[in-house]
Amino acid sequence: MAIITLTTDFGEKDHFVGAIKGAIYGELEDVRIVDISHNVSPFNITEAAYIIQNAYNSFPKGSIHIIGIDAELNPENRHIALKLDGHYFICADNGIMCMITSEFIPEKVVEINIHNKIETSFPVLDIFVKVAAHISRGGTLEIVGKPIDDIKRLTGIKPVINNEENQIIGSVLYIDNYGNVVTNITRKLFETIGKGRPYEIEARNYKFKNIYERYSDAINFNIEKNKREEDGKKLAIFNSADYLELAIYKSNPLTVGGANSLFGLDFRDTVTVNFK
Repeated sequence: MAIITLTTDFGEKDHFVGAIKGAIYGELEDVRIVDISHNVSPFNITEAAYIIQNAYNSFPKGSIHIIGIDAELNPENRHIALKLDGHYFICADNGIMCMITSEFIPEKVVEINIHNKIETSFPVLDIFVKVAAHISRGGTLEIVGKPIDDIKRLTGIKPVINNEENQIIGSVLYIDNYGNVVTNITRKLFETIGKGRPYEIEARNYKFKNIYERYSDAINFNIEKNKREEDGKKLAIFNSADYLELAIYKSNPLTVGGANSLFGLDFRDTVTVNFK
């Protein structure tokens, strides 16, 4: 049974997601559709790239991933389909695949060219679904597009290392549902540059001198519960995707606030690591 995943910024209110699923079932009777997220911030390619990078490889090889972010066709935004790390991706060529292609080289990339056969103002529904159905039936990418050599890359998403290699200047890459702030600094980069040296993380007026492996590691459970400093406990952690994250222990953005609001951090704000 084919698996097709959906990642969009369409939200849950409108008809778009339901229409896409209906179109898929209209093409394929034997298919499993999985929602990765429909709450990507509108047109936020970097946010979508982070979500896709950390979700797709939990699915079996051969899965087909439809990405509906900034997907309108125009002279600067062509549509592509690619096979990468054993998976298929269908999306706009707007840089959304750059985080995955920084680790894996695509086996095949085509520019989708079936638009002249289909009039549409909703390409995710009318074009991407057709391509996904074609792939799920065992069709080759060359039937729906012409091979291309390269795809767009996002700029400004990689941290900067100073000449002395004692500082990483990163930025906020993603803010999760808890208000935790995910930076673009990976564990691998941190360890490569840090070489085991002491460090201090700076984000606006906040400083962190320890990075925890788990959120609860920041809490001293040897102290009686009513005497612990849990509420508002700020911490740094390498999250499950191995990115440096700044967080508030058991934060709730709807009540006490999350790290993004309490630290005053937003998308692309600077987070710096200084090694001593």
